[in-house]
Amino acid sequence: MLRDKNGTDAISEFMRYLANHEEAESQGLPALTELSRELGVSVASLREQLEVARALGLVEVKPRTGMRRLPYTFRSAVTQSLGYAMRLSRQNFDLYADLRRHLETAYWHEAVRLLTPEDHVELNQLVARAWEKLRGSQPEIPHKEHRKLHLSIYGRLNNPFVTGILEAYWDAYEAVGLHFYTDLNYLEEVWQYHQRMVESICSGDYDAGYQALTEHTDLIFQLMASSKK
Repeated sequence: MLRDKNGTDAISEFMRYLANHEEAESQGLPALTELSRELGVSVASLREQLEVARALGLVEVKPRTGMRRLPYTFRSAVTQSLGYAMRLSRQNFDLYADLRRHLETAYWHEAVRLLTPEDHVELNQLVARAWEKLRGSQPEIPHKEHRKLHLSIYGRLNNPFVTGILEAYWDAYEAVGLHFYTDLNYLEEVWQYHQRMVESICSGDYDAGYQALTEHTDLIFQLMASSKK
């Protein structure tokens, strides 16, 4: 059991209840007054604990359907903390981007070996749509395709912590405005790397894909540097 520095349980009574009641995802949760009696905690304290759980993406509250437990995700917790860190200093995004870079390279070979033929089709479709946007009569930034492609490559890992860190990166990427970057030459170079990555995945040449990934992430850091000027 995880404990804090004082040796007490690190999670609240409400979160302990959530963790022990899987049926709360489909059947919902009792009213706070009922939980208060069952847990021996005041309604006011439970309201505070509920708000923390909502911020962490553990539970949702709707007027007609009430409260229910959500499937676990690490993204909300990371996004909250990262958003605060970025308010303290823009440099914290750069540090987080470096973490993401190391994470993607560390999990590359494991992730791409798990991808299915259907995943390969989807990755090729994302690349094709991106080129259509870039080469159209009125070029568009293929940001949705960019985000989807990277997350799809790591989507079969079945690791909510890796997924959460990567999803939070893209939320932060958008928060700092990097998805508005409009240098067409830069974007075309980025998608040339993406195409190499996908072609390598589909052919089973994972080392070549890894090389394209590492070269591609170097471009991202060039973009981040230029966005500060």
